[in-house]
Amino acid sequence: MADIVEEVQVPKVEEKKTEKSIETELPKVIQKSQINDGLVHGLNEVVKALDRKEAQLCLLAENCEEDKYKTLVEAFCAQNNIPLITVSERTKLGEWLGLFKKDEEGNIRKLRAVSSCAIKDFGESTAALEYVMNYAKENAK
Repeated sequence: MADIVEEVQVPKVEEKKTEKSIETELPKVIQKSQINDGLVHGLNEVVKALDRKEAQLCLLAENCEEDKYKTLVEAFCAQNNIPLITVSERTKLGEWLGLFKKDEEGNIRKLRAVSSCAIKDFGESTAALEYVMNYAKENAK
């Protein structure tokens, strides 16, 4: 008996390659640092971490209500050579930190806005972390 071998072409499943941006990679880094208990938010905690040079990265919202707040955080980052990344909205930063409540349908109802946060421990090194740190170096003031 002769074996008949047929070549069948299997359609390739194309992986969704999303464009890497700071908006997509930063939440991943925040989540990893939260798992490792390396994240602080709020003016008091962030300034403590910046002053003690414990912070490895600082995030600051552009639409912060208090200009003195922004000036203080920016000054501590510059003084201690800590990378600073500005985020467009306070609510977006609060959402990334998980400071919200959801209703039965899964919609976000109570979202707490955060003006700044500092990452003290990133956890394990990932591609998202490398992208964020390169972004911070390129956009340093």
